[in-house]
Amino acid sequence: MANINELSDCIPVAPLKLIVMESALALGSRVNQYLVSFRKNIDHRAKQDHAFQGYAEDTYLLESTVSRFGNGEGKAMVNESARGKDLFILVDVCNHSITYQMNGYTNHKSPDDHFQDLKRIIAAVTGRAHRIHVIMPFLYESRQHKRTGRESLDCAYAIEELAKMGVNNFITFDAHDPRVQNSIPLSGFDNFTPPYQFISALLRTEEDLLVDKEHLMVISPDEGALDRAVYFANVLGVDTGMFYKRRDYSTIVQGKNPIVAHEFLGDNVDGKDVIIIDDMISSGGSMIDTAKTLKSKNAKRVYLCSTFGLFTDGLDQFDAAYEKCYFEKIVTTNLTYQLPGLIERPYYVEADMSKFLASIIDFMNHDAAMGNVYTPTEKIHAILEKYNNREDFAIQED
Repeated sequence: MANINELSDCIPVAPLKLIVMESALALGSRVNQYLVSFRKNIDHRAKQDHAFQGYAEDTYLLESTVSRFGNGEGKAMVNESARGKDLFILVDVCNHSITYQMNGYTNHKSPDDHFQDLKRIIAAVTGRAHRIHVIMPFLYESRQHKRTGRESLDCAYAIEELAKMGVNNFITFDAHDPRVQNSIPLSGFDNFTPPYQFISALLRTEEDLLVDKEHLMVISPDEGALDRAVYFANVLGVDTGMFYKRRDYSTIVQGKNPIVAHEFLGDNVDGKDVIIIDDMISSGGSMIDTAKTLKSKNAKRVYLCSTFGLFTDGLDQFDAAYEKCYFEKIVTTNLTYQLPGLIERPYYVEADMSKFLASIIDFMNHDAAMGNVYTPTEKIHAILEKYNNREDFAIQED
């Protein structure tokens, strides 16, 4: 991330406010704490100027609630004024742990429910905010980003609908296909990736990694994740490999064509540590099969890195795969809901994104350039140099 002191010469667009939906309370609380810390520690003239009242606050959270009637219908309320504010709304559409009562039954909120609640909050603001930014780390319906034949185009419809409701900018992470932003060409769409947080988490956890072509390799589990793997490998200065998924296109199971086999395309992995990088772990079967195949090719250690750890089929199969030594560690971010017990797993490493997200919000509120945020190559090189030289250093969670 760019140096926060760069903001000292920038003027905030409007007073900053943050609405954190119930689905993202843990992440939102940490983001708010970092924002408070940033503004208290920065030397900025706005802190002494009455024209910028509210620049340094004890909290930037704007209180809101979403309640349900007995038949399941919802209602949102914003409990304080958002007029003239630069408003950021944080939502996690993947948090299935939240429940509500409907006709005496307990229902778990689906991504559709979270999306409707987001629209209710935007409607409750009633267009009074100076700007509205939606922070949706896992982009709603992002896997339904293109249409083939007679099927819906959910992701494009969703963000187009939000843009028409007055959302000025969308902030997401590792979008399944960033080209979906073409559906809203006149609205902002920022797609960030966490390679720095991945390598920070790995170096913090593993003390004996050798980051060079002879000892490390980055693997893409399919052709869709190849761009991520290529960038990651180039920054680390190592080789790249890829798996090709052969699918049975004659059948559909749980909305997708089942995988018949994983075919590996790449150099010899014999004796090398391997990092498998992807945007999400859904059920996890594909990732485990990939790790198993690499171990059968005599890979030394396998690390699984994914922006979103959904684990839709639970953790049992990962526990079993870990016992069989198919992989060494799993690294995912805290941008989405984390299953109970996940953090306590011996193989799990969290890549904390709260400071990074707070920095993004702060820079956008100042309309500052985001170039260093998009390309953290220099920061990765800096910590790699210290790590490879076995120097003492503290890896920052940013």
